[in-house]
Amino acid sequence: MATPSDRFYTSTHEWIKPQGDSVVVGISKFAVDELTDVTYVEMPAIGRKLVAGKAFGEVESVKATSEIYAPVDGEVIEVNQAVKDDPSLLNQDPYDRGWLIKMRTAATDFSSFLTAEKYDAAHPH
Repeated sequence: MATPSDRFYTSTHEWIKPQGDSVVVGISKFAVDELTDVTYVEMPAIGRKLVAGKAFGEVESVKATSEIYAPVDGEVIEVNQAVKDDPSLLNQDPYDRGWLIKMRTAATDFSSFLTAEKYDAAHPH
C-alpha cells in the first residue's frame, strides 16, 4: 500500500488531509503495522476542541496502546463510527475507510508537516 501523496504526515504517525475549511485525520499504515491487530479505538466527542500536539484518543491493539495526537488546533465535526464499530478497518484501509475524525480548523499552512515522500524516507516499509 503506497503512502498517499494527497495529505500530510506527522512524526507521531498521524495524517491530515485538507478539505476546504476542515481536515480529515487518521493514522498511517506504518503506525497500524507497528500496532498489529487493532482491537479498540477511543475517539473524541463531536464538538470537542482539540489542540495541536495534544492527545485526543488512543488506539489499542493486541500488542500495545498508542495515543493519537491532534495535528492542528480545531473542533471535531465528525467521528468515523465505522471504525468505532469495527476497529479492524484501520488494519485493512488506514488511508480511506479507516479515517478517524474530521475537524474544522483555521490552519492553512501545512508546510511544517511531512510529505508522503519524506514520511516514507523516515519510516521505510
